Amino acid sequence: MHLSPAGTAALVARLRAAGCVFAEDEARLLAEAAATPGELDALAARRAAGEPLEHLLGAVEFCGLRIAVGPGVFVPRQRTAALVARAAGAARAARARTGRPPVAVDLCCGCGAVGRALAETVDLGELHAADVDPAALPWARRNLDPVGGTVHEGDLYAALPGRLRGRVDVLVANAPYVPTGALALLPPEARLHEPAGALDGGDDGLDVHRRIAAGAPGWLAPGGVLLAEVGEQQAPVLVAVLTRAGLRPVAWPPEEDGTTVVTGTRTGGPVPDTGSLVPVRQDGRG
Repeated sequence: MHLSPAGTAALVARLRAAGCVFAEDEARLLAEAAATPGELDALAARRAAGEPLEHLLGAVEFCGLRIAVGPGVFVPRQRTAALVARAAGAARAARARTGRPPVAVDLCCGCGAVGRALAETVDLGELHAADVDPAALPWARRNLDPVGGTVHEGDLYAALPGRLRGRVDVLVANAPYVPTGALALLPPEARLHEPAGALDGGDDGLDVHRRIAAGAPGWLAPGGVLLAEVGEQQAPVLVAVLTRAGLRPVAWPPEEDGTTVVTGTRTGGPVPDTGSLVPVRQDGRG
């Protein structure tokens, strides 16, 4: 809906008083999302109370895509674009190695943002996604249906069809990696409005990653790659975990915020060159 300059100023002041750093941008987005003044007032009240802006808008921009999200669902972080870029590099390497479109799996998929961005960047032979949280699955299906992805409910590999064993070229796992003791330090938007299971990674943040690494060799194709996002200080620990699981690990240089992508390749194939990357959004597909 259209707001007068005075109405816009009042909304910006309301949001800024609630602690919204980008109050001007948020005011514009909320006004665009509202059909009536009453609806705008309700949205503004929910935002001022700390509800994530993305939940109110019903979508988040991720890797140049509009990804549907809603209350109770983990909101994809912009830093995870680095994980998508590495996964795209691994997918291209798999195609060059095998001569066929790669098979990809998005574990701990949440709303399916990583799988969707990967499928929009490279041509995949198959895309599967899985999450244990039933609340996330409708959003994942909504986001992955347009690219032909199949969504499964269940705990990690238990959710996947057995026919994928030994066939997965790219296994992306954006698993929770916040140490339990650090959850209280998260912004209220995440701490109060996103599922704890999507955030809490256990004592050192890597509990789920250990389980993923242990099962990965049985699901990866020869030369297949497991990719995960962790904090810079966690990367050496995950490298050791992947080594013990029989995978060949690489900790890639961290992003500016310290986010680090760690990969593990199944022995029996070359280590893919996922370092020569192009942006995840291109005019043509790889």
